Amino acid sequence: MAVKIRLRRVGRKKQPMYRIVVADSRSPRDGKFIEIVGQYAPRSGETALNLQVERVNYWLNNGAQPSDTVRSLLRKAGVLKARHEERLGRKLTASAVALSDKGEDASA
Repeated sequence: MAVKIRLRRVGRKKQPMYRIVVADSRSPRDGKFIEIVGQYAPRSGETALNLQVERVNYWLNNGAQPSDTVRSLLRKAGVLKARHEERLGRKLTASAVALSDKGEDASA
């Protein structure tokens, strides 16, 4: 089962609001979903995006693929940058060698 993070349209005519949902990729846009992880109201200005960042990260860690629009919203919210920096930080600390260890090896 391929899982996607995508938008689900709610709201009145000419006043769209979207829920950011985790859903099976085969289900329709406004159909069955697994979990609501946020809300996007494009007409409300600065308070347009509400996210449960920990749940979004959970689903991304488990292989959920965001749609193009959701990916841009996550980028604007800083979620993808924080994930990248966290993963990069883990890689850098894992490959780093302490200077004191190098000095001992050179003297031996």
